[in-house]
Amino acid sequence: MLDEAEFDRDDAAPIDMLESYFAAHGWSHEREDDEIVAKFKGSWTEYELRAIWREEDGVLQFLALPDIRVAEERRAAIYETIGLVNEQLWIGHFELWSSSGILLYRHAAMMSDDEDGATMSLDRAELLVETAIDECERFYPVFQFVLWGGKSPKDAITAALIETQGEA
Repeated sequence: MLDEAEFDRDDAAPIDMLESYFAAHGWSHEREDDEIVAKFKGSWTEYELRAIWREEDGVLQFLALPDIRVAEERRAAIYETIGLVNEQLWIGHFELWSSSGILLYRHAAMMSDDEDGATMSLDRAELLVETAIDECERFYPVFQFVLWGGKSPKDAITAALIETQGEA
């Protein structure tokens, strides 16, 4: 988490806030008008984080793309897995782009609009980014168990979501 004292911005336009957030973390990122793309190294893989601002709708589309591509012959199992995984989520969802086989997490956030236009707070930016990363990290093993481990979607979720109790 960022310390707000280290962060010198009040609420800002959504893409501006995300750009400042990524820069404060030292993550490589590129920006074009209403879109920003950053790279984040998670514990399982590198993620591409992409935000697209749709001013006309007041919506920020946030995508997290783990490095997972699904071959045509594995898509039925992954679609079933996505359905089971999405039942576990409160915010956002996973999907598979049929044209490319890319698996991703997506969340659309409506931004409040004031007289200066839509803005985003640091807390909201942090929640948006951290939730996407946390869900990708949490479910990455599930998708790998199905794709590479030969597990059924139900077995993969059971195996990946075992919660350890106590200390070893």
